[in-house]
This record gives sequence, C-alpha cells and structure tokens, in this order.
Amino acid sequence: MSLQWLDWARRIQALSQAGLTFSKDEFDLERYTELQQISAEILATYSEHSFEKINQLFANEEGYQTPKVDVRGVVFEQGKILMVQEKADGKWSLPGGFCEVGLSPTENVVKEIEEEAGYRTKAKKLLALLDMNKHFHPPQPYHYYKVFIECEVDKAVAMEGLETSQVKFFREDGLPPLSENRNTKEQIEMLFELRRNEGEHAIVD
Repeated sequence: MSLQWLDWARRIQALSQAGLTFSKDEFDLERYTELQQISAEILATYSEHSFEKINQLFANEEGYQTPKVDVRGVVFEQGKILMVQEKADGKWSLPGGFCEVGLSPTENVVKEIEEEAGYRTKAKKLLALLDMNKHFHPPQPYHYYKVFIECEVDKAVAMEGLETSQVKFFREDGLPPLSENRNTKEQIEMLFELRRNEGEHAIVD
C-alpha cells in the first residue's frame, strides 16, 4: 500500500518535472532541478535504490510526468499460470513490461509473452487495471498502472528470453518466489479467482 514518504517523493518529482518542462527562467530551472534531487534523496534513503540510479532515472525524464503503464500477460493452462524467471533478481513474474509507444495494450502484451516466454498468443480479455499504490509492492521511484490481460496460446514454442532464464506453469498453491516489483501474491491469487469466475467484470484499482 502507499507510504506517505513515497507519495511526497513522487509528488515532488512530478512537480519538478513539470517545472523543468514548462519553465523558461534559468533560476527556476535550477530550483526545479534541486527539487528533483531532493525527491531522489528521499527515495534513496527509504528504499533499496541508490541516489545515483534514481537521480539518473529522473534526469532522463522529459515532458509532463504521468503514471507509467506496465502490462502483464495472463496465460492459463490446465489450472496453472504461466510465469517467467527474471534474470534481474532470480524471482518469478507474469511475462510483461512497460507499454511501448505505437503499440496498443494487447499488442504490447502479446509481444512481451513471445519475447519473454516464447509463446505466441492471442489476447482474450482485460482482467484488471490496478493502481500499484493500492497494492503491496516494494517502494519504487515511479507511479505505475498495472494492466493484466488474459491471453490464449496460439503456438507453444517455449524458449528463454533476453530478460528471463526459465519459463514454467505453476499451480495457485505452488507459486515460486515472486518478483514483487512486478507482481504480488495477492494479484496472482486475484487472477486465479477471476479464472474460476469467468463472468466477473474486470477489476479496477
């Protein structure tokens, strides 16, 4: 769930980014840059991320700050859910990632599943659109919306992706260690519940 210090840090970052985008006064630009560094210091102090990494991320941002969109593919087979092992932390997640410009959410998720898990799929339906601030993710620099889309396997050609080391299907009662920056146990359980009740509407927030 949302932490107050994290809300403050992200809000300071968003305001500094807006100032850097629209201000023309050189002194104001210096002040907004300092505010950006302060938000990075707050995040570095209370999270596992370094100041240098966060400050570089913020410095590379351009334009008005909005939530980032993370799309996750949900593929069921014989009562199990498809997951990939992330090389970054050795833990498991649903295949997915940031939405890319020029692709729709379903195009993005189909692309991510094929690249990370080696399965060609067809998007079936939206299961959930969640605000990460309302779920138990570890503290992260950015505010994310997470989109979960159910997909059906069109061609099963399992292979390792550049960012993943293993691809497997898991039962609900046998989940592996999860990469909680990407997905939580609560969310995986929610997806299994939606699978059992296919007539349910998509979950929002």
